[in-house]
Amino acid sequence: MDTEHKKQLRAAYKLAPTYYGVIQIKNRRNQKIFIDTAANLHNRWHFYQLNLDKNFYRDTPLQLDWNSQAPTDFDYTVLWQAETADVTNMRQTLKTLKLKWLAKLKPFDDQGYNRRPKDWEDVQHDD
Repeated sequence: MDTEHKKQLRAAYKLAPTYYGVIQIKNRRNQKIFIDTAANLHNRWHFYQLNLDKNFYRDTPLQLDWNSQAPTDFDYTVLWQAETADVTNMRQTLKTLKLKWLAKLKPFDDQGYNRRPKDWEDVQHDD
């Protein structure tokens, strides 16, 4: 690949829109799900796989299942996404989005790998 072509590819990558959103990791064996949000969805599944392979999440139920099963037992899905261009406060946007999806899917206890947020009772009354 020549230098000019590399420059064109880099320029196109920089101009490509960036998406934030909600992701789900689902264990196909027990149907448990993990919900999270990400400021940039590009290569996010690889990020989670790398961290799980390196035992980053230590003694969490998701990590324990990942360690005892095959990586192919887990599916990754983007549940919702939007362009980052119009977001002024990404941290708050992601927090609100995650609480909304946790309330919707309730991925806790036997249904999932997420922990209930500390302000979970407040979230339940906001519906």
